Amino acid sequence: MKLIINLKTYKAGTNQNALKIAKAIEKTQEKTDTEIIISPQPTDIQKIAEETTVPIYAQHIDPIQYGSNTGHILPEAIKKAGATGTLINHSEKNLTLKQIAKANQRAKKLDLKTIICTNNVQTTAAASKLNPEYVAIEPPELIGGDISVTTADPEIIEKSVEKSETPVLCGAGVSSGEDVKKAIELGAKGILVASGVVKTKNPEKSIQKLLSKTQ
Repeated sequence: MKLIINLKTYKAGTNQNALKIAKAIEKTQEKTDTEIIISPQPTDIQKIAEETTVPIYAQHIDPIQYGSNTGHILPEAIKKAGATGTLINHSEKNLTLKQIAKANQRAKKLDLKTIICTNNVQTTAAASKLNPEYVAIEPPELIGGDISVTTADPEIIEKSVEKSETPVLCGAGVSSGEDVKKAIELGAKGILVASGVVKTKNPEKSIQKLLSKTQ
């Protein structure tokens, strides 16, 4: 199973706070077989890579080459900073399918692993044909909320698993061990979380809580 912790641009997940969460992940990783990945802001990738052994996925890359691309995120840059993979097409950074394909291709040329985020079954099926490491289904209306996708819309997970050609992760509102257990029962191979860890007082305990029913 995989657990991806997206720090987004929360204050609690920025700069030294990002490193604090990475170190909490590192401690937890020693006690579990679940691979725990952190997804920080680009400016925090290098520090986390230098001071921990936690796998790092960028939150986004642009399908660009070296050159005049002010404001974009260069895939080579995040790899040199220490990232081993990247999210693509998070609901807060939507791309067209053509852009998704280009970003996925650029990442693969650099041996960066990819998780393509999707918001419905149709997009999941299309994204899976691009052969990412995973597709991750996250209904946008449930992201950051108090109700887990596993409760509010379990069918979207089941149908995504059925239609996808690659393994499926799920996220949106996932905050408990029961949520994670249900996601696995529905066919998911792991989960994406953000506020359920990042915005808590004790990230290490929150991670342990998420994994409590699947170990």
